[in-house]
Amino acid sequence: MDLAFLHPLYEHPGPWASVYVGTSRHTEDTPHERHLTARAMASELAGQGADEATCRVVGRAIDELRHSSEPHGRALFARGGEVVLDPPLARAPQRDHAVWAPLPRVTPLLELAGEDPVCVVAYVDRKGAAFELRSALGRDDAGGVTGRQWPVHRTGSVDWSERRFQLRVENTWEHSAAEIADALAVSQEETGADLLILVGDDRERHEVRRRLPQRLHHRVVEAAHGAGSRLLDDDVDRARTEHVQTHAAAELQRFLAARGRDDAGRGGAVEGVPALVEAAREHRIDELLIRPDGPDAHREVWIGEDPDQLAMRRTELRTLGEQHSWAARADDALVRSVVTTDAEALVVTVIPGLDDDTPVGGLGALLRWT
Repeated sequence: MDLAFLHPLYEHPGPWASVYVGTSRHTEDTPHERHLTARAMASELAGQGADEATCRVVGRAIDELRHSSEPHGRALFARGGEVVLDPPLARAPQRDHAVWAPLPRVTPLLELAGEDPVCVVAYVDRKGAAFELRSALGRDDAGGVTGRQWPVHRTGSVDWSERRFQLRVENTWEHSAAEIADALAVSQEETGADLLILVGDDRERHEVRRRLPQRLHHRVVEAAHGAGSRLLDDDVDRARTEHVQTHAAAELQRFLAARGRDDAGRGGAVEGVPALVEAAREHRIDELLIRPDGPDAHREVWIGEDPDQLAMRRTELRTLGEQHSWAARADDALVRSVVTTDAEALVVTVIPGLDDDTPVGGLGALLRWT
């Protein structure tokens, strides 16, 4: 998961209010219920020591959701009387909750709004393609492309002139398939889509896929629907879920292969909080793997004002020259380091056939260099 959208959270010092509220319930009582939620979350933050201005702005932001039709929920990150970031969620939180802490509480966000691939669905036929952008928040038109305007249906005649006509039809379709593939590649780059779903007859889908750039082949899924059909939300959700699971399993396998040591005792992956803290200080983390239910996620570490100032013990920070330090959760401290060094993070769950404790303690990382 690309964490660039979290940068605003680390441009200001803490402490931070981190709030998760669900919006999946929609009844005539919803406005009143969300008003009560706003008061409850503000009160919860105040009880944890948050300043009045931040409590007030969080309560106001939640209260403004009382008429929202958002399907899942919202996360709110605030400090100093200002909501800095309020991303929508792709899944509803199990419960509404608020935390006041030195660092933003972001691990739940990675799980609730994280691996939620944006898709471009391409409805392909021999005359061109229509593109549709799909995400957890709905669907939008994403343009399309029209191929050459030659007749595109072959006849059954064996006459020589008809053979020439059929050849022209084939050439026209091949040109159209190339144009569709080019346009789809551009659409993927513009939207940042994680997944490309091709819909249409078998031959049309295969021809477009074959002409896509090699770098996109691992993002392509072909839907077994005929030309002219429209994918249901369930079809798209299934494709997105399978893509996430496949990616997570591949990254875990890569992690398992990389954590072995070479003859010089070097490895391409580490696990466990002490090793991760050292790797984070050296800016060596390429991808952080987090299992939210792992025992190491809430293990205490010590942080300074800068993202690479983190240690297992407070005295270590003083040795590094840091005069101000705070206790923080290990997962929050590591995510801060990952975001500010432009690394990535992946929330992993139990994968069939792999140890339930992979990575050990619930935290691991693939390294940039060994």
